[in-house]
Formats: sequence, structure tokens, C-alpha cells
Amino acid sequence: LGLYCERAGCASVVTTSPAAAKACKTQLEGIVRPMYSNPPAHGARIVKKVLGDAENFKAWKAEMAEMSGRIIEMRKRLRAKLEELKTPGTWNHITDQIGMFTFTGLTEKQVDVMTTKYHIYLLKNGRISM
Repeated sequence: LGLYCERAGCASVVTTSPAAAKACKTQLEGIVRPMYSNPPAHGARIVKKVLGDAENFKAWKAEMAEMSGRIIEMRKRLRAKLEELKTPGTWNHITDQIGMFTFTGLTEKQVDVMTTKYHIYLLKNGRISM
């Protein structure tokens, strides 16, 4: 089960130089990352409701199968279309990877074109949500 909790907060730091700002940013990122990675406070209750009840568990398994099957199918279709269009490069990594996200292999410049021209939004490193 992937559970996410509500989080809110703001940290402001005023520095006297770009080097100090960069150092502060690095430290803050190191502090905040575990906060996003830790399980939510109420997640155990959700898990108990899902796994502790036969009907809920059955429904959860069916939903997980449907969603994972959908992601696998989307990966197959994306790869097939890229290959059909004779898009330069190899695209097997799209179907070799698993999960909700994939690295496309696009450069930052290619990502900018996808975003600006086609309104397809992904991270600058080429990572996209399937």
C-alpha cells in the first residue's frame, strides 16, 4: 500500500550569497526528504481497514490488478507508437521498467519541445507519469 499524508509548511532562508543559498538548499533538501518518505501517522488504520476485512481486501486486490494492468498496457502502447513512428533510439526501456513513472531518455532540450509545442508535461530529466 502506498499511502500519503497531508503535509504543509514553509521555510524561508535569507542568505548573503548564492553559495550560501545553495548550501542552505542542500541542507534543507536533506532534512525534508525523510519527512516525505516516512509513513503517514494514520496509515496503519487505513491498512487495517483494507487488509483486515475480506471484502475490502478483495476490492483492493481487484483495483490494484486493474491499475497495474492499465499501466502495463499504456507502456506497451507508448513503445509501439514510438517504434511505429520510427522515432530515433531504442524504446524497450519503456516496457522493461515497471511502476507509475518511466524515464523516457529524452534530453532536457527535447523535454522543452514536448512541453512548449505539444503540452506534454514531464520532468526535465525525462521522467514522466504513465
